[in-house]
This record gives sequence, C-alpha cells and structure tokens, in this order.
Amino acid sequence: MGSEWTQTTVGSFCPFSYGKGLPEKKRIPNGRFIVYGSNGPVGTHDQPLVNEPGIVIGRKGTVGAVHFASKPFWPIDTTYYVLSASGRHLRYTYYLLKSIGLENMNADSAVPGLNRNAVHAKQILVPSYDEQHAIAHILGSLDDKIELNCRMNKTLEAIARAIFKSWFIDFDPVIDNALRAGNPIPDLMAERAEMRRQILNQNQPSSSSQRVKDRNYQGGFDSSGLGEVSIDEIHRLFPDSFQASELGAIPKGWEVKEIGEVVKCVGGSTPSTNNPAFWDSGKNPFVTPKDMSSLKSPVILETSRYITDAGVNKISSGLLPIGTVILSSRAPIGYLAITEVPVSINQGIIAMICNKDLPNYYMLYWTDLNMETIKSNAGGTTFAEISKRNFRPIPVIIPSKIVLNTFAQQVGPLHRQMVFNQQESVLLSSLRDTLLPKLISGELRIQDAEKFVEEIGL
Repeated sequence: MGSEWTQTTVGSFCPFSYGKGLPEKKRIPNGRFIVYGSNGPVGTHDQPLVNEPGIVIGRKGTVGAVHFASKPFWPIDTTYYVLSASGRHLRYTYYLLKSIGLENMNADSAVPGLNRNAVHAKQILVPSYDEQHAIAHILGSLDDKIELNCRMNKTLEAIARAIFKSWFIDFDPVIDNALRAGNPIPDLMAERAEMRRQILNQNQPSSSSQRVKDRNYQGGFDSSGLGEVSIDEIHRLFPDSFQASELGAIPKGWEVKEIGEVVKCVGGSTPSTNNPAFWDSGKNPFVTPKDMSSLKSPVILETSRYITDAGVNKISSGLLPIGTVILSSRAPIGYLAITEVPVSINQGIIAMICNKDLPNYYMLYWTDLNMETIKSNAGGTTFAEISKRNFRPIPVIIPSKIVLNTFAQQVGPLHRQMVFNQQESVLLSSLRDTLLPKLISGELRIQDAEKFVEEIGL
C-alpha cells in the first residue's frame, strides 16, 4: 500500500446528504431527469434536485444499495446522495461505497433503514486523488464495456422484434405482394396498406444504386448487416393474398393452431428447501421469476441458486434443454428468455420446448408481442397467473416452413451476438468484483490491475 493512503471515516471523506420527497403524482413522465429511489430509477421529472452527477444510496427500502447517476438527478427521501468535491473522485467514491457492505448496516429499529451517523463513523482508507482516479478508470472501463454490451443487446433485440412484427404481426410482405398483384386488402389492414403503398413507391429500383439499397430493405425497415437477401427474395417467400381464420385475416396457406400443439409446454416446481440433498453443492441452474427479473437481455446463462441431480429428479419437467423459451407465469407474468444452459424451473415459470412446428426465436418474439393476449387468459385472485391449462389453448399463427427458416436465418445471428455479449459481460462482472475489494483496500497495485484490463482489450 502506498504511503499516501490515509485513514479517515466515511463522514469525513464523503458525507451523505438527504434526498427530498417527490410524490409519484408530481413526477413528469418522459422528463429529462431521472428520479432515484433506494432501488434505482423510479421515474423522471422536468427538473433535477441535484444539478450535477452524483451517487445515490438506499436509506429506506433497499437499504445500502449504491447507484451512480451520471447526469443531474432527483434523489427522493428514501435515499442519501453524495457529490464530488476537492480531493474526492466521484466514481472512485461510488466503488468505495459499494465495497464496504452498506447493505449489511440495517438500523435496529421498527422500520429498518441505513443510519447516517453509523455509516459516517465507519473507518476507511483513502488514497491520493490521482490514485482514486486510476482505480476508478480501471473499474469504470469494465463497467463501461458491460453497459456498452447491454446497449448493443437492446439494439439487436429491437431489430429482431421489428422483423417479427413486420412479417408476422403486420404482414408487410404479404400486403406488398397483394398491392402489386391487385388483390383485395382486408379492411382492418387498409391504413397499413396505404402506408406500404407509399413505401413501395419510394423504393422503386430506378437505378443500380437504388437496387443496392433495396438489398438492405426488408419488410419496411433498414436491415443493414442482416445478410445479402434482397427485398424481392424476401417477398417471394410470402403469399400475395389473405384468408379468413379464427384470428382474423392471415396470409393464405398459413395455419392457426393451439400453442400446445406446436410446442411442448411444461412447468416446474421447487423441491423442499429443507432437504440439503436437493441443494447443497448443486451444479444445475434453477430458474425463478426473480432470476428473470434482473435480465438485461432475453438470455439465461446463470442463476442465483443451483440444484443437485437429486433435486432435478423431484421436478417433473427435469432438466430443460438449451434453447428452451421460458416465460414467468406469475409475480409478474411476462419475463422472457431463451435458456443457453440446461436449467430446471420453479412453479412460477412456463417452459416452451420448441421441438415441433415452431422454432424458439419465433416463440420468443410471438410471446413478447402477444403478451396482452396471454395476460387476458390469466386467472388468480391474489395475483394474476397464467396456468399451463390456460396457456396451451391460445391460438398461434403457423407460417410456412420456408418463411420460418428464413426468419431463423435472419434472427439467429442477432441472438448469438446477444449471447456472446452477455457471456462477455458475465466475465467482466466477475473480474470487476474480484478487482474491486483488492483495489479499494490497496492490496492490489494499480500497475498489476491495469495489466489485467489490457489483456482483455479494454
């Protein structure tokens, strides 16, 4: 440890300020500034309480949680906050506060909370400002890459969702074909058809440059980077007319079946948590809705709890294969992911094993874009729950095999990139969590930590 590290207290180094109440009804939706509660963002407002970046600490509720606000913000009265100051690097302070176990400092009172005086009295060691900056740079580089991966995955997911919606909800290629063929358009699609007509007129291939542009145009959006498939090649896969069905007008030749006919729908359970034979030293991921609630991408790679083989044998659905689509069926309904490792599930999840007519990418985005229909079939008194019995009969459109295969070819690379990004983020998070306490305590030298970061290309 360098000679410039000094012993002080949290209160002397970074005194906490109290947040200020802002009732939910007074917050401004889609405001410019984030409103923070103890567990993170809880809304927005049109003006900040704090006019600079800062750190938010959970005072009531999620006690001791630490959040970094990179822009002006409003911390409500369930929080404390800290700002930068001379000799105090803000991002270093964020990592310092995350490392000292604030979540374990619940006050012993009727209403648990984080006592400011107790935190202020906590002894800490602090390096020089330059070393604070260096430590924050190392840890911040890891967090910045994780955040970049998260943003990339949101973009990739949005592209995949847009393709699904265009092809299988709005039926854009079929409308385009029907317009070209002069075939009738269902009344409910008339407005969409007029919009498609204008798009088609704007994209007539009047020159070689326009034809090149068309190769990156699929279903009404720019799909640059999705492969060398022209708009004409895409359109030839789709029919040029519609037919009636129980779901209304659908592309001619496509079918409607119940979900339970086209994918295998199973549920899970929780083996007794009092039996160590089911849990101790378990190596099989066990998914609950809580695990799914924290996902930044629709990808399951790890879980908070692991179960033994004996525990798996107590669950009727056993160990589900890689590629299973899972849906939280209660508390709340709607979390979605594809498993990238074999998993078992608890009773709050419906799993779709896609080994029949519909591929998992199709079912992932079908479920996402038909969530209101799914919720409308839910029951329950205390909280809404969609049972397997009510889920299986929901009707789903079955496109032609060639369209499904092409969709998988387009979306598959996007999903694989999401998986890669998420795997990288897991590794980066593990590295950050290993380096953080060692850097904050001075156990690990800056030069050695920088070598770790350089080796992974950051």
